[in-house]
Amino acid sequence: MKDDQEIIRRIIKGDREAFAMIIQKYQTSLLNYVGRMVNDRNTALDLLQEIFLKIYTSLRQYKSTYPFRTWIFKIAYNHVIDFWRKRRIEAHSLDDDHLGFSLLNVVPLQEESISKKYELLQLREKIERALEKLPTSLRELFIWRYINELSYEEIAEIKNLPLGTVKNRIFQAKEKLRLLLEEGQ
Repeated sequence: MKDDQEIIRRIIKGDREAFAMIIQKYQTSLLNYVGRMVNDRNTALDLLQEIFLKIYTSLRQYKSTYPFRTWIFKIAYNHVIDFWRKRRIEAHSLDDDHLGFSLLNVVPLQEESISKKYELLQLREKIERALEKLPTSLRELFIWRYINELSYEEIAEIKNLPLGTVKNRIFQAKEKLRLLLEEGQ
């Protein structure tokens, strides 16, 4: 984006306040991703600080030929992988409401009747339970595509995978999710 490029130029020239604009713009989507992958809000917040520090210190290496959003998600992805390697943990459930990373917090309920709201709430909870059962690699792609709204091309760039592979795996994630939801009927 042109806005990002201008902000990056300002940061590189020494305008530290400009970096706050980058944080404000990307913190929610990065926190949604990191939080779902580590499933602990405090850990996610700590990792997010580290990710923004890495972004800040690496800005001079950023090449404007690549989309900035893709570049920062690649940094976040690598940071989460490093975290897992160090801690030897796996991503956990996506439906732990107390952590603040439920789809219920991301997808707002529309103003409708109480019964309709209840039905939507039940559906979202069912989707969360099904997402929990997806393999981590497929869940990650699903989250990037449908929650963080990254394009297939951006995901391919972040994961260093061919575009066709990304599309295929996201299709697999949707199919597995559909089957899990049908089983739960």
